[in-house]
Amino acid sequence: MSNGKESTAAAAGLRGVVAAQSSIGDVNGEQGILIYEGYNIHDLAEHSTFEEVIFLLWNGRLPKRDELQELTSKIRANYQVPGEVIEMMKTFPKKADPMDVLRTAVSSLDFYDPDGHGTDREAAMDAAVKMTAQIGTIVAAWEHVRNGREPVAPDSNLSIAENFLYMLRGQKAEQDEVHIFDVCLILHADHELNASTFTTRVVAGTLAGMYGAVTAGIAALAGPLHGGANTNVMKMLLEIGDPSKIDAFIDKALAEKRKIMGIGHAVYKTEDPRATWLRRYSKQMADKKGEQKWFDMSQRIEKLMHEKKGMFPNVDFYSASTYYLMGIPLDLFTPIFAVSRISGWTGHILEQYGNNKLIRPRAEYIGPRDLIYTPVDERK
Repeated sequence: MSNGKESTAAAAGLRGVVAAQSSIGDVNGEQGILIYEGYNIHDLAEHSTFEEVIFLLWNGRLPKRDELQELTSKIRANYQVPGEVIEMMKTFPKKADPMDVLRTAVSSLDFYDPDGHGTDREAAMDAAVKMTAQIGTIVAAWEHVRNGREPVAPDSNLSIAENFLYMLRGQKAEQDEVHIFDVCLILHADHELNASTFTTRVVAGTLAGMYGAVTAGIAALAGPLHGGANTNVMKMLLEIGDPSKIDAFIDKALAEKRKIMGIGHAVYKTEDPRATWLRRYSKQMADKKGEQKWFDMSQRIEKLMHEKKGMFPNVDFYSASTYYLMGIPLDLFTPIFAVSRISGWTGHILEQYGNNKLIRPRAEYIGPRDLIYTPVDERK
């Protein structure tokens, strides 16, 4: 380091570096275990709802019935996005990336929340409720706006999952798809200090408001190495096109050292526990739609990558075909990730505010020293 002490090589990408203490989520990459506030993700996926998980991530415990009803009522009462934000979205280029639209629209919500900059528990929780309620409305509204249609107004009688599918499609979804989508939201809700969550905590650590911290998280999630993987999985499947072409495609990709999207994970050394559920739902949607090809292709890729590289699918691999068979546009896959992950982001921001310390790491300086300034005309 620049203080003259013996240098220690920085961990690339901060791999393995503990940067915060948190009770919200934990990942055991060796055993393939993910927990939220002590609860195994399989237990939550089997029995819980997304609204329950939101309460859990914000409060450190599952809600009692009256507490769940209160939170659910508050969220549903805030589904409606300020009209000014929708009108602003109508001025955006129709080909704008939905993640850029989401980032800008969420940031603008700050203008219409008079207490949005508050970092005390009450003000921050109120902002968390509003954003969690409205982020799905924004994503669904953009699908209509960019196609020249008026957005479908939210229905305050519906859960977050059912309301989103209703606003996107303009008609209520069948309950099996609502359930699948609700579990998808649970599975994507938190994943410890991933890139976007760490970003939100860094911003919150400066005591910037909730809206600014979440906006930064959306910007981080937009990167193709973070939130865009499931879109790229589906693009890969569409590019291959036919099951008979899979083996040659994988061999060529590996020979060219191309990354196979949705396979492997920075933390998990075995199967991502979330992929276990999404494999099941991909098969369920394939059976329902009578369109087996995408699931069969995914299974073949999974098998080949395990045989050839010892790698396992991650959360993005089977979510791609699951969403695709639900009729969700490819470029909305990552915004839907944000519709879920906002619960974890806001949970981490609340935790950061509750015991705040400015996040200010050091960098290992590897540049030159003792250079002498020379006038511009004397430089070679």
